[in-house]
Amino acid sequence: MNMEFLGATLDLIGKVLIAYTAIKVHYRFWKEHRIDQAVFQSMKAEQTIGVIGIIFLLLGFVLEHVFPMF
Repeated sequence: MNMEFLGATLDLIGKVLIAYTAIKVHYRFWKEHRIDQAVFQSMKAEQTIGVIGIIFLLLGFVLEHVFPMF
């Protein structure tokens, strides 16, 4: 497996995780029509998924553009 493929894969996973987080938060808020403790807990968990997605995006960028020779 080369670094470019790994970088592109991490980039894709990161984008999907961030999109999933945004969709999930909006759906939960639309469904509940209020923000209570359950919604806050759900948002906190989805925030963690979003941060993991951002980390994957950054790792993907580094592997594709900083270490393209491997």
